[in-house]
Amino acid sequence: MSNKNKLQRFAEIAVLPNVLENFDFHDPHVADTFGNRVDIKGHWNRLMFERDLPIVLELACGKGEYTTHLAVADPEKNYIGIDIKGARIWKGATMAHDQGLKNVAFLRTRIELIRSFFEKNEVSEIWITFPDPFLRDSKSNRRLTSNAFLDRYTGILVPGAILHLKTDDPTLYKFSLKVLENREDYEIVEHTDDFYKDEMPTPETHLLTFYEQQHLAQGKKITYIKFRYQG
Repeated sequence: MSNKNKLQRFAEIAVLPNVLENFDFHDPHVADTFGNRVDIKGHWNRLMFERDLPIVLELACGKGEYTTHLAVADPEKNYIGIDIKGARIWKGATMAHDQGLKNVAFLRTRIELIRSFFEKNEVSEIWITFPDPFLRDSKSNRRLTSNAFLDRYTGILVPGAILHLKTDDPTLYKFSLKVLENREDYEIVEHTDDFYKDEMPTPETHLLTFYEQQHLAQGKKITYIKFRYQG
């Protein structure tokens, strides 16, 4: 994508009412479409959705189409896609806006800051779909299922919240299982190293992300872990 197209998309998402942005580690506020600072933490349902429904996050949402598809499939939950790359978020945010979806929003920020934007017990479910596996051991703490990130999630999840990991990367899959097996605050509900062969039962897991379609076309196996925050 050319820099011109990226800049155009950045400009467009800046005025979309379903997108909030923050890039400042020292300021937990987000900017609305008018450039105003908004303290959204603990107030998503009131300020963004205007409906008091369970909040579901998709982390590293990429193009945001999975977030949007989930929102269409289940209108009784509010969905938030989170990613730092605005040119990618543009697609899902534009799609949701054009379809008039009221239960989907996007937050452009670093996932490391997640506790700055969500209050304790504010999030009911998390999807982690095809994140960067950070294959170098020296970067393992940047994996979204590392202890560092699981600790961050405990600060925002309701007890009993369900989390999902879908990935084509066997290293990340095995790493995640090992981390979860050694934690008392998370419980593995089910897992598979070949999702489509085992025909996992959860309907929404059969929605395909852009990257998943690419992986399947290349003959890669999709792995899946469903786990629960014990509280």
